[in-house]
Amino acid sequence: MGKLTTHILDTASGLPGENIQLRLYRCAPNEESRGDILLITALTNEDGRCNAPLLEGDDMQCGTYRLEFDVADYYRAQGLDLPEPPFLDIVDIRFGISDADSHYHVPLLVSPYGYSTYRGS
Repeated sequence: MGKLTTHILDTASGLPGENIQLRLYRCAPNEESRGDILLITALTNEDGRCNAPLLEGDDMQCGTYRLEFDVADYYRAQGLDLPEPPFLDIVDIRFGISDADSHYHVPLLVSPYGYSTYRGS
């Protein structure tokens, strides 16, 4: 059975990204985000992970999705003095699920001035 998970690592501190608000959307068939459907909102735990998969079972469907991570709010809560506007406010990752029976893991490695992601395991 397939599932979708995420994990956030704060590369500036070397620690898990705790208490980061995120949202998962199923993307509209066209390229515009106005028709995207919000599926879930979550907050990361002390390990930078969500307490449950973002998608699993019948909710895990092929298609295009978008994860939004509120990284500027996280860094402000850490006491970092960010410029206005911050270089990174919301990190938006658009990705595809082509096999609903597989495990898709979308890690986010983030700092106030850069991020990377990949398909993890």
